[in-house]
Amino acid sequence: MEAIFDLREKRNRVAELEKAMLQPGFWDNPESSRGVLKENADLKEIIATWEGYSQDLEEGELLLEMALEENDRDTLEEVGQKVQSLERSVHALEFRQMLSEEDDVRNAIVSINAGAGGTEAQDWVEMLLRMYLRWCERKQYATQVIDFLEGDEAGIKSVTFTATGGYAYGFLKAESGIHRLVRISPFDASGRRHTSFAAVFVYPEVDDTIAVDVNPSDLRVDTFRASGSGGQHVNKTSSAVRITHLPTGIVVQCQNEKSQHRNREIAMKILRARLYEKEKLAQEEKLQELHDNLEDIAWGNQIRSYVLQPYRLVKDHRTQMERGDVDRVLDGDLDAFVEAFLLNRMQSRGK
Repeated sequence: MEAIFDLREKRNRVAELEKAMLQPGFWDNPESSRGVLKENADLKEIIATWEGYSQDLEEGELLLEMALEENDRDTLEEVGQKVQSLERSVHALEFRQMLSEEDDVRNAIVSINAGAGGTEAQDWVEMLLRMYLRWCERKQYATQVIDFLEGDEAGIKSVTFTATGGYAYGFLKAESGIHRLVRISPFDASGRRHTSFAAVFVYPEVDDTIAVDVNPSDLRVDTFRASGSGGQHVNKTSSAVRITHLPTGIVVQCQNEKSQHRNREIAMKILRARLYEKEKLAQEEKLQELHDNLEDIAWGNQIRSYVLQPYRLVKDHRTQMERGDVDRVLDGDLDAFVEAFLLNRMQSRGK
């Protein structure tokens, strides 16, 4: 077990970090020392957890030998249960190791936008929002809808929400891309089959320890009346805020708080997150143009297809992962797709 998990490398890294902590001047730079302390604590936690699993395995082996010698069925059943529990724990720890990128531990900002398909696509956005909120509920993540634009007839044109909890971005980054739905339209009197598209964009929430310089002269701030539900105060005052970052053309907005000041604060947080993500991708030479034009949210660009007619199947086109229990997936059971994506990503990085 230890060889597979490479504990020696992790122990050596802990020794390096603790040596660095003893150097003169280490505590003079709070920002760099904070990173070292966090990495050291995370590695120690992983090592202690894995050593605990190794001890449990040794105890299980001894118990199994005794049960076989005495033909003790009850003890054999107990050993079997412990082995299953240990397998689940080891799997969870290995899964966590897939979330090793710098921003994986952060909270997530998720935006969903309707694409080709009209009312159908707007209804699809609402279905996706429910799916992600249900998934967050399963993970015990706190969520907050911070921007919401209702559809013309039904559904949602666009929505942005935050997911707060450990590794929220690390998990949800698997969902960035175009999602395609095929079904019999509930809005078509003829009962024809329709294809709809929606785009999901996921950004890490940037905390106050990360410096993202935003020049006030580069911003255009507009206020307007919030749309949709929210009570008389929201509808009768210009509390909603839209911020345009002129050099990049990035536009963010927030309208779900009653206070204009609070909406501006949240909008700036989203802008900082998007600017940070843009800069990070540029540094990694992976900067790709996001699909600001909704015409791009259409056939040929999808990362995952959800087919309800003429058969029932959810297929991720990046990993070839397939699930036939579509209803469970739409109810937030996404872990198999997320895990397959992260495993595929980790294997690609290792090549």
